[in-house]
Amino acid sequence: MRNEQKNKNWNLVKTNDSWAIFKIMGEFVNGYEKLSRIGPCVSIFGSARTKPDHEYYKLAERIAEKITNNGYGVITGGGPGIMEAGNKGAHLAGGTSVGLNITLPFEQHDNPYIDSDKSIDFDYFFVRKVMFVKYSQGFVVMPGGFGTLDEFFEALTLIQTHKIDKFPLILVGSKFWSGLWDWVKDTLLEANNNVSPEDLDLVHIVDHEDEVLEILNNFYEEYNLSPNF
Repeated sequence: MRNEQKNKNWNLVKTNDSWAIFKIMGEFVNGYEKLSRIGPCVSIFGSARTKPDHEYYKLAERIAEKITNNGYGVITGGGPGIMEAGNKGAHLAGGTSVGLNITLPFEQHDNPYIDSDKSIDFDYFFVRKVMFVKYSQGFVVMPGGFGTLDEFFEALTLIQTHKIDKFPLILVGSKFWSGLWDWVKDTLLEANNNVSPEDLDLVHIVDHEDEVLEILNNFYEEYNLSPNF
């Protein structure tokens, strides 16, 4: 009887997995169709917990407005905090404001600055991350938590391993990021030789919105704007 119950549960798992494939495919198709029409955008990442009166919120808003005024749209995770600041800056500048939302048990809810036709909902983190990477012409990474680190290191790994085309990775806030990057240099590179010196050149650390725009514009003077894979 125990083996019969085990087989029944395993069959149920396999059936659920098979049907989940169609849901995953649907999220990919919906994301591809909508995002392929929006034009060149820059993704802005950061903590959902950052309040509107915080310096990083205000900086993210200025960055979004600055890059929007120079022809880029803005993609965020669609939620509050830094994500809201990014969409707000793009919205106030009259530019493209995209939100890639995901259902979470806490923190996440849509912010009001996303274009009504450019809010896309996801159930799967991995599908959402593909959309960020495929349709972003650069990553602007504000201070954040585990989710922010996840997005940053995934993009860095994909570029490092040549799985996607190179694009700018910009960490904003040297005070926040310097400890992490010192560890990467001292421990990963120098002490253990787990990365190459040129890998560190893929990342920029800045403190001002003008520096973000300069890095983006300098990069795209050499490269054409296009999907990353």
